[in-house]
Amino acid sequence: MRKELFWVAVVIAGMACTITRADEVQDLRNQLTAQEKETADLKQRIDQLESRQKLKEKAASDKLAEVEKKAGVKKESPLPDSLKWAQNINLSGDFRYRYEGIDQEGSAERHRNRIRARLGLNAKVNDEWDIGMRLATGEGVKGGDPVSTNQTLGLAWSRKTIWLDNAFLGFHPGEIKGLNLYAGKFDMPFYAVGRNQMIWDHDLTPEGGAVRYVWSLSKQTKVTVNGGGFWIVENATAKDPALWGLQGYVEQALGGPSSIIAGAGYYNYTNLKNSGALNRQWDGTTTDKFFGNTSTGGLFANDYDEVEVFAELSSKVVALPVSAYGSWVTNTAAQSGSEDTGWLVGFKVNKASDPKTWEFIYDYRDIGKDAVVGQFNDSDFVGGGTGGKGHRFNFVYQLAKNVQASLNYYASTITRTATDVDYNRLQADIMVKFK
Repeated sequence: MRKELFWVAVVIAGMACTITRADEVQDLRNQLTAQEKETADLKQRIDQLESRQKLKEKAASDKLAEVEKKAGVKKESPLPDSLKWAQNINLSGDFRYRYEGIDQEGSAERHRNRIRARLGLNAKVNDEWDIGMRLATGEGVKGGDPVSTNQTLGLAWSRKTIWLDNAFLGFHPGEIKGLNLYAGKFDMPFYAVGRNQMIWDHDLTPEGGAVRYVWSLSKQTKVTVNGGGFWIVENATAKDPALWGLQGYVEQALGGPSSIIAGAGYYNYTNLKNSGALNRQWDGTTTDKFFGNTSTGGLFANDYDEVEVFAELSSKVVALPVSAYGSWVTNTAAQSGSEDTGWLVGFKVNKASDPKTWEFIYDYRDIGKDAVVGQFNDSDFVGGGTGGKGHRFNFVYQLAKNVQASLNYYASTITRTATDVDYNRLQADIMVKFK
Protein backbone atom coordinates (compact mmCIF):
# COMPACT_ATOMS: atom_id res chain seq x y z
CA MET A 1 0.00 0.00 0.00
CA ARG A 2 2.79 2.36 0.91
CA LYS A 3 4.54 1.55 -2.33
CA GLU A 4 1.41 2.37 -4.33
CA LEU A 5 1.02 5.65 -2.54
CA PHE A 6 4.66 6.50 -3.31
CA TRP A 7 4.19 6.01 -7.03
CA VAL A 8 0.97 7.94 -6.98
CA ALA A 9 2.85 10.80 -5.34
CA VAL A 10 5.61 10.59 -7.95
CA VAL A 11 3.08 10.74 -10.78
CA ILE A 12 1.28 13.71 -9.23
CA ALA A 13 4.62 15.55 -8.77
CA GLY A 14 5.56 14.88 -12.38
CA MET A 15 2.27 16.16 -13.60
CA ALA A 16 2.72 19.30 -11.51
CA CYS A 17 6.15 19.87 -12.99
CA THR A 18 4.78 19.39 -16.50
CA ILE A 19 2.01 21.90 -15.87
CA THR A 20 4.52 24.40 -14.42
CA ARG A 21 6.83 24.07 -17.44
CA ALA A 22 3.90 24.49 -19.81
CA ASP A 23 2.96 27.70 -18.02
CA GLU A 24 6.55 28.94 -18.27
CA VAL A 25 6.66 28.15 -22.01
CA GLN A 26 3.41 30.00 -22.51
CA ASP A 27 4.78 32.96 -20.58
CA LEU A 28 7.87 32.96 -22.77
CA ARG A 29 5.72 32.82 -25.87
CA ASN A 30 3.64 35.72 -24.64
CA GLN A 31 6.77 37.76 -23.85
CA LEU A 32 8.20 37.01 -27.31
CA THR A 33 4.97 38.05 -28.96
CA ALA A 34 4.96 41.31 -26.98
CA GLN A 35 8.58 42.02 -27.91
CA GLU A 36 7.84 41.33 -31.59
CA LYS A 37 4.94 43.79 -31.43
CA GLU A 38 7.14 46.43 -29.73
CA THR A 39 9.85 45.86 -32.37
CA ALA A 40 7.29 46.28 -35.15
CA ASP A 41 5.97 49.46 -33.53
CA LEU A 42 9.50 50.83 -33.19
CA LYS A 43 10.30 49.98 -36.81
CA GLN A 44 7.13 51.73 -37.96
CA ARG A 45 8.01 54.84 -35.95
CA ILE A 46 11.60 54.80 -37.30
CA ASP A 47 10.27 54.52 -40.87
CA GLN A 48 7.93 57.44 -40.26
CA LEU A 49 10.75 59.55 -38.80
CA GLU A 50 13.02 58.72 -41.74
CA SER A 51 10.29 59.67 -44.21
CA ARG A 52 9.72 62.98 -42.42
CA GLN A 53 13.47 63.68 -42.39
CA LYS A 54 13.75 62.99 -46.12
CA LEU A 55 10.84 65.35 -46.80
CA LYS A 56 12.47 68.06 -44.67
CA GLU A 57 15.83 67.58 -46.44
CA LYS A 58 14.18 67.75 -49.87
CA ALA A 59 12.25 70.88 -48.91
CA ALA A 60 15.46 72.48 -47.60
CA SER A 61 17.33 71.45 -50.76
CA ASP A 62 14.59 72.83 -53.01
CA LYS A 63 14.55 76.10 -51.03
CA LEU A 64 18.33 76.41 -51.25
CA ALA A 65 18.23 75.74 -55.01
CA GLU A 66 15.56 78.43 -55.42
CA VAL A 67 17.58 80.96 -53.43
CA GLU A 68 20.76 80.13 -55.38
CA LYS A 69 18.88 80.47 -58.66
CA LYS A 70 17.55 83.90 -57.71
CA ALA A 71 21.01 84.95 -56.55
CA GLY A 72 22.63 83.64 -59.74
CA VAL A 73 24.85 81.19 -57.85
CA LYS A 74 26.49 78.63 -60.13
CA LYS A 75 27.10 75.16 -58.72
CA GLU A 76 30.45 73.65 -59.47
CA SER A 77 30.44 70.10 -60.77
CA PRO A 78 33.21 67.87 -59.52
CA LEU A 79 35.89 67.41 -62.15
CA PRO A 80 38.78 64.99 -62.35
CA ASP A 81 42.21 66.45 -61.68
CA SER A 82 43.08 66.24 -65.39
CA LEU A 83 40.23 68.65 -66.23
CA LYS A 84 40.33 71.08 -63.30
CA TRP A 85 42.15 73.65 -65.46
CA ALA A 86 38.82 74.15 -67.29
CA GLN A 87 37.35 75.76 -64.15
CA ASN A 88 39.64 78.76 -64.78
CA ILE A 89 38.28 79.37 -68.30
CA ASN A 90 35.16 81.41 -69.02
CA LEU A 91 33.56 81.47 -72.48
CA SER A 92 31.21 84.25 -73.56
CA GLY A 93 29.72 85.48 -76.79
CA ASP A 94 26.81 87.09 -78.57
CA PHE A 95 24.96 87.16 -81.87
CA ARG A 96 23.09 90.15 -83.27
CA TYR A 97 20.80 90.35 -86.30
CA ARG A 98 20.13 93.86 -87.62
CA TYR A 99 17.90 95.45 -90.21
CA GLU A 100 19.16 98.89 -91.22
CA GLY A 101 17.57 101.60 -93.34
CA ILE A 102 19.55 104.71 -94.40
CA ASP A 103 17.94 107.80 -95.92
CA GLN A 104 20.53 110.41 -96.95
CA GLU A 105 19.45 113.53 -98.75
CA GLY A 106 20.53 113.43 -102.39
CA SER A 107 21.25 109.67 -102.35
CA ALA A 108 19.13 106.58 -102.97
CA GLU A 109 17.66 104.93 -99.88
CA ARG A 110 19.64 101.96 -98.65
CA HIS A 111 18.26 98.85 -96.96
CA ARG A 112 20.52 96.13 -95.63
CA ASN A 113 20.56 93.21 -93.24
CA ARG A 114 23.65 92.68 -91.11
CA ILE A 115 24.93 90.18 -88.58
CA ARG A 116 27.47 90.36 -85.80
CA ALA A 117 28.94 87.34 -84.04
CA ARG A 118 31.55 87.38 -81.27
CA LEU A 119 33.15 84.62 -79.21
CA GLY A 120 35.39 85.44 -76.25
CA LEU A 121 37.58 83.49 -73.86
CA ASN A 122 38.99 84.65 -70.52
CA ALA A 123 41.38 82.46 -68.55
CA LYS A 124 42.61 82.95 -64.99
CA VAL A 125 46.30 82.02 -64.91
CA ASN A 126 46.70 82.57 -61.15
CA ASP A 127 45.51 85.02 -58.50
CA GLU A 128 47.27 87.95 -60.21
CA TRP A 129 47.41 87.14 -63.94
CA ASP A 130 44.79 86.46 -66.59
CA ILE A 131 44.48 86.52 -70.37
CA GLY A 132 41.62 87.27 -72.75
CA MET A 133 40.90 86.68 -76.43
CA ARG A 134 37.91 87.37 -78.66
CA LEU A 135 37.01 86.58 -82.27
CA ALA A 136 34.47 88.70 -84.15
CA THR A 137 32.97 89.20 -87.57
CA GLY A 138 33.93 92.32 -89.51
CA GLU A 139 34.55 93.77 -92.94
CA GLY A 140 37.89 94.69 -94.44
CA VAL A 141 40.60 93.37 -96.72
CA LYS A 142 43.91 94.03 -94.97
CA GLY A 143 42.26 94.01 -91.55
CA GLY A 144 38.85 94.28 -89.91
CA ASP A 145 37.07 97.64 -89.67
CA PRO A 146 38.30 99.10 -86.34
CA VAL A 147 34.87 100.57 -85.46
CA SER A 148 32.46 97.91 -86.69
CA THR A 149 32.05 94.16 -86.26
CA ASN A 150 29.05 94.00 -88.61
CA GLN A 151 28.89 91.79 -91.69
CA THR A 152 26.51 92.81 -94.49
CA LEU A 153 24.39 89.99 -95.90
CA GLY A 154 23.63 89.58 -99.58
CA LEU A 155 27.10 89.52 -101.13
CA ALA A 156 26.16 86.55 -103.32
CA TRP A 157 26.12 84.39 -100.14
CA SER A 158 29.86 84.73 -99.85
CA ARG A 159 31.78 83.43 -96.81
CA LYS A 160 32.14 85.92 -93.99
CA THR A 161 35.47 86.81 -92.43
CA ILE A 162 36.43 86.36 -88.77
CA TRP A 163 39.03 88.65 -87.18
CA LEU A 164 41.00 88.68 -83.94
CA ASP A 165 38.99 91.32 -82.08
CA ASN A 166 41.15 91.40 -78.96
CA ALA A 167 43.97 89.49 -77.28
CA PHE A 168 45.53 90.72 -74.05
CA LEU A 169 47.04 89.87 -70.71
CA GLY A 170 46.07 91.42 -67.40
CA PHE A 171 48.08 91.87 -64.23
CA HIS A 172 46.36 92.62 -60.92
CA PRO A 173 49.01 92.81 -58.18
CA GLY A 174 47.68 91.58 -54.85
CA GLU A 175 49.90 93.97 -52.91
CA ILE A 176 48.29 97.03 -54.55
CA LYS A 177 44.54 96.66 -54.30
CA GLY A 178 42.65 98.43 -57.09
CA LEU A 179 45.55 98.45 -59.58
CA ASN A 180 45.03 96.73 -62.96
CA LEU A 181 47.44 96.66 -65.91
CA TYR A 182 46.77 95.43 -69.45
CA ALA A 183 48.88 94.82 -72.54
CA GLY A 184 47.85 93.75 -76.04
CA LYS A 185 44.59 94.53 -77.87
CA PHE A 186 41.62 95.22 -75.59
CA ASP A 187 38.44 97.21 -75.11
CA MET A 188 38.80 100.98 -74.80
CA PRO A 189 39.81 101.68 -71.17
CA PHE A 190 38.49 105.26 -71.03
CA TYR A 191 35.08 105.83 -69.43
CA ALA A 192 32.25 107.44 -71.42
CA VAL A 193 29.22 108.84 -69.56
CA GLY A 194 25.99 107.25 -70.74
CA ARG A 195 28.15 104.94 -72.89
CA ASN A 196 28.14 107.71 -75.53
CA GLN A 197 30.29 107.34 -78.67
CA MET A 198 31.19 110.94 -79.42
CA ILE A 199 34.92 110.24 -79.02
CA TRP A 200 35.21 106.42 -79.08
CA ASP A 201 33.07 103.87 -80.94
CA HIS A 202 31.97 100.93 -78.77
CA ASP A 203 33.66 98.42 -81.09
CA LEU A 204 37.06 100.13 -80.97
CA THR A 205 39.81 97.94 -79.46
CA PRO A 206 43.10 99.91 -79.16
CA GLU A 207 46.51 98.25 -79.11
CA GLY A 208 49.26 98.89 -76.58
CA GLY A 209 49.22 99.15 -72.79
CA ALA A 210 46.77 100.52 -70.25
CA VAL A 211 46.53 101.01 -66.50
CA ARG A 212 43.54 101.54 -64.22
CA TYR A 213 43.71 102.45 -60.54
CA VAL A 214 40.60 102.60 -58.38
CA TRP A 215 40.53 103.50 -54.72
CA SER A 216 37.81 104.40 -52.24
CA LEU A 217 38.28 107.57 -50.23
CA SER A 218 35.17 106.69 -48.19
CA LYS A 219 31.95 104.73 -48.49
CA GLN A 220 30.51 107.62 -50.49
CA THR A 221 33.52 108.60 -52.63
CA LYS A 222 35.53 106.62 -55.18
CA VAL A 223 38.27 107.86 -57.52
CA THR A 224 39.32 106.18 -60.79
CA VAL A 225 42.35 106.98 -62.96
CA ASN A 226 42.79 105.47 -66.44
CA GLY A 227 45.87 105.85 -68.61
CA GLY A 228 47.57 104.25 -71.57
CA GLY A 229 49.80 104.39 -74.60
CA PHE A 230 48.55 102.97 -77.92
CA TRP A 231 50.29 102.42 -81.25
CA ILE A 232 48.20 103.35 -84.30
CA VAL A 233 50.47 102.71 -87.30
CA GLU A 234 53.87 101.04 -87.51
CA ASN A 235 56.02 102.70 -90.20
CA ALA A 236 59.35 101.45 -91.46
CA THR A 237 60.58 104.83 -92.77
CA ALA A 238 58.60 107.45 -90.81
CA LYS A 239 57.59 108.25 -87.26
CA ASP A 240 54.77 106.09 -85.91
CA PRO A 241 51.43 107.78 -85.10
CA ALA A 242 50.42 106.95 -81.54
CA LEU A 243 47.99 107.97 -78.81
CA TRP A 244 48.75 108.77 -75.17
CA GLY A 245 45.81 109.27 -72.84
CA LEU A 246 45.04 110.06 -69.21
CA GLN A 247 41.61 110.28 -67.60
CA GLY A 248 40.37 110.72 -64.06
CA TYR A 249 36.93 110.92 -62.49
CA VAL A 250 35.19 110.90 -59.12
CA GLU A 251 32.05 108.95 -58.20
CA GLN A 252 30.19 110.60 -55.30
CA ALA A 253 27.11 109.25 -53.54
CA LEU A 254 24.64 112.03 -52.77
CA GLY A 255 22.33 110.14 -50.44
CA GLY A 256 19.54 107.71 -51.22
CA PRO A 257 19.58 106.52 -54.84
CA SER A 258 21.37 109.62 -56.14
CA SER A 259 25.00 109.85 -57.22
CA ILE A 260 27.20 111.91 -59.53
CA ILE A 261 30.24 111.19 -61.70
CA ALA A 262 32.48 114.02 -62.85
CA GLY A 263 35.87 113.97 -64.53
CA ALA A 264 38.19 114.99 -67.33
CA GLY A 265 40.51 113.41 -69.87
CA TYR A 266 43.43 114.34 -72.12
CA TYR A 267 44.15 112.36 -75.31
CA ASN A 268 47.33 113.32 -77.15
CA TYR A 269 47.87 111.96 -80.67
CA THR A 270 51.49 112.15 -81.85
CA ASN A 271 52.79 112.17 -85.44
CA LEU A 272 49.28 112.15 -86.92
CA LYS A 273 49.65 115.48 -88.74
CA ASN A 274 51.03 114.95 -92.28
CA SER A 275 50.46 111.19 -92.07
CA GLY A 276 48.26 109.26 -94.50
CA ALA A 277 44.61 108.26 -94.19
CA LEU A 278 44.04 105.51 -91.63
CA ASN A 279 41.53 103.59 -93.77
CA ARG A 280 44.46 102.48 -95.97
CA GLN A 281 45.55 100.27 -93.05
CA TRP A 282 42.51 97.98 -93.27
CA ASP A 283 40.11 98.43 -96.18
CA GLY A 284 42.48 97.64 -99.06
CA THR A 285 41.23 100.52 -101.24
CA THR A 286 43.20 103.27 -102.92
CA THR A 287 40.72 105.93 -101.75
CA ASP A 288 41.73 108.13 -98.84
CA LYS A 289 39.01 108.52 -96.22
CA PHE A 290 39.39 111.00 -93.37
CA PHE A 291 35.85 110.56 -91.98
CA GLY A 292 35.25 114.30 -91.72
CA ASN A 293 38.73 115.40 -90.57
CA THR A 294 40.46 118.11 -92.57
CA SER A 295 43.13 116.83 -94.98
CA THR A 296 45.66 118.41 -97.32
CA GLY A 297 47.12 116.50 -100.26
CA GLY A 298 45.93 113.16 -98.89
CA LEU A 299 47.46 113.81 -95.44
CA PHE A 300 46.04 114.87 -92.06
CA ALA A 301 46.10 118.67 -91.81
CA ASN A 302 45.95 118.75 -88.00
CA ASP A 303 47.35 117.11 -84.95
CA TYR A 304 44.83 116.05 -82.30
CA ASP A 305 45.33 116.89 -78.63
CA GLU A 306 41.86 116.42 -77.21
CA VAL A 307 40.65 117.72 -73.85
CA GLU A 308 37.37 116.30 -72.51
CA VAL A 309 35.23 117.14 -69.48
CA PHE A 310 32.16 115.11 -68.55
CA ALA A 311 29.54 114.54 -65.86
CA GLU A 312 26.65 112.19 -65.15
CA LEU A 313 23.89 112.46 -62.53
CA SER A 314 21.92 109.35 -61.54
CA SER A 315 18.82 109.08 -59.37
CA LYS A 316 15.26 107.70 -59.32
CA VAL A 317 12.02 109.28 -60.50
CA VAL A 318 8.72 107.53 -59.69
CA ALA A 319 10.74 104.42 -58.71
CA LEU A 320 12.47 104.35 -62.12
CA PRO A 321 16.25 104.73 -62.36
CA VAL A 322 17.17 107.76 -64.46
CA SER A 323 20.41 109.48 -65.45
CA ALA A 324 21.39 112.64 -67.27
CA TYR A 325 24.84 113.18 -68.71
CA GLY A 326 26.97 115.44 -70.85
CA SER A 327 30.40 115.53 -72.47
CA TRP A 328 32.41 118.35 -74.08
CA VAL A 329 35.62 117.97 -76.07
CA THR A 330 37.99 120.31 -77.89
CA ASN A 331 41.09 119.74 -80.01
CA THR A 332 43.73 122.13 -78.71
CA ALA A 333 46.11 121.30 -81.60
CA ALA A 334 43.70 122.24 -84.41
CA GLN A 335 44.61 125.05 -86.78
CA SER A 336 43.05 128.45 -86.15
CA GLY A 337 39.54 128.62 -87.54
CA SER A 338 39.00 124.86 -87.52
CA GLU A 339 35.81 123.27 -86.25
CA ASP A 340 37.58 121.96 -83.19
CA THR A 341 34.83 121.45 -80.60
CA GLY A 342 32.16 118.85 -79.93
CA TRP A 343 29.49 118.36 -77.27
CA LEU A 344 26.81 115.86 -76.35
CA VAL A 345 23.95 115.81 -73.82
CA GLY A 346 21.58 112.94 -73.10
CA PHE A 347 19.46 111.02 -70.63
CA LYS A 348 18.44 107.45 -69.86
CA VAL A 349 15.22 106.16 -68.25
CA ASN A 350 14.94 102.72 -66.62
CA LYS A 351 17.16 99.71 -67.36
CA ALA A 352 16.48 96.59 -69.45
CA SER A 353 17.70 93.68 -67.32
CA ASP A 354 15.04 91.18 -66.24
CA PRO A 355 12.55 89.81 -68.81
CA LYS A 356 9.83 92.30 -69.79
CA THR A 357 11.84 95.30 -68.61
CA TRP A 358 12.83 98.22 -70.87
CA GLU A 359 15.01 101.29 -71.19
CA PHE A 360 14.95 104.48 -73.25
CA ILE A 361 17.97 106.59 -74.22
CA TYR A 362 18.13 109.96 -75.95
CA ASP A 363 21.07 112.17 -76.85
CA TYR A 364 21.87 115.19 -78.98
CA ARG A 365 25.35 116.00 -80.23
CA ASP A 366 27.19 118.53 -82.36
CA ILE A 367 30.67 117.38 -83.37
CA GLY A 368 33.04 119.65 -85.30
CA LYS A 369 35.14 118.31 -88.18
CA ASP A 370 38.41 118.39 -86.26
CA ALA A 371 37.20 117.93 -82.67
CA VAL A 372 38.23 114.25 -82.57
CA VAL A 373 39.78 111.68 -84.92
CA GLY A 374 36.94 110.61 -87.23
CA GLN A 375 38.25 107.09 -87.84
CA PHE A 376 37.69 106.17 -84.19
CA ASN A 377 34.37 107.72 -83.13
CA ASP A 378 30.74 106.61 -83.72
CA SER A 379 30.50 104.70 -87.01
CA ASP A 380 26.68 105.10 -87.26
CA PHE A 381 26.04 108.79 -86.53
CA VAL A 382 26.05 110.84 -89.80
CA GLY A 383 27.44 107.76 -91.57
CA GLY A 384 30.50 107.67 -89.33
CA GLY A 385 33.10 110.25 -88.37
CA THR A 386 32.87 113.94 -87.52
CA GLY A 387 31.18 117.05 -88.93
CA GLY A 388 27.55 116.50 -87.93
CA LYS A 389 24.78 117.25 -85.48
CA GLY A 390 21.53 115.64 -84.51
CA HIS A 391 19.43 113.36 -82.35
CA ARG A 392 19.57 109.69 -81.38
CA PHE A 393 16.60 107.75 -79.96
CA ASN A 394 17.12 104.26 -78.56
CA PHE A 395 14.52 101.88 -77.07
CA VAL A 396 15.53 98.49 -75.64
CA TYR A 397 13.20 95.68 -74.48
CA GLN A 398 14.32 92.57 -72.62
CA LEU A 399 12.47 89.70 -74.30
CA ALA A 400 13.92 86.97 -72.09
CA LYS A 401 17.03 86.24 -70.09
CA ASN A 402 20.03 87.18 -72.29
CA VAL A 403 17.73 88.12 -75.22
CA GLN A 404 17.12 91.78 -76.16
CA ALA A 405 15.33 93.64 -78.93
CA SER A 406 16.04 97.30 -79.70
CA LEU A 407 15.20 100.16 -82.05
CA ASN A 408 17.80 102.85 -82.71
CA TYR A 409 17.04 105.95 -84.80
CA TYR A 410 19.35 108.80 -85.84
CA ALA A 411 17.82 112.04 -87.08
CA SER A 412 20.87 114.08 -87.98
CA THR A 413 22.52 116.53 -90.35
CA ILE A 414 25.91 116.18 -92.05
CA THR A 415 27.70 119.53 -91.71
CA ARG A 416 31.14 118.59 -93.07
CA THR A 417 29.98 119.05 -96.67
CA ALA A 418 29.71 122.34 -98.60
CA THR A 419 25.98 122.43 -97.81
CA ASP A 420 24.20 120.65 -94.97
CA VAL A 421 22.76 117.22 -95.80
CA ASP A 422 19.98 115.45 -93.89
CA TYR A 423 20.94 111.97 -92.73
CA ASN A 424 18.48 109.57 -91.08
CA ARG A 425 19.26 106.00 -90.03
CA LEU A 426 17.03 103.29 -88.51
CA GLN A 427 18.38 100.13 -86.88
CA ALA A 428 16.21 97.24 -85.62
CA ASP A 429 18.17 94.64 -83.65
CA ILE A 430 17.70 91.38 -81.85
CA MET A 431 20.64 90.17 -79.79
CA VAL A 432 21.28 86.91 -77.95
CA LYS A 433 24.27 86.45 -75.66
CA PHE A 434 25.76 83.90 -73.30
CA LYS A 435 28.45 83.87 -70.61
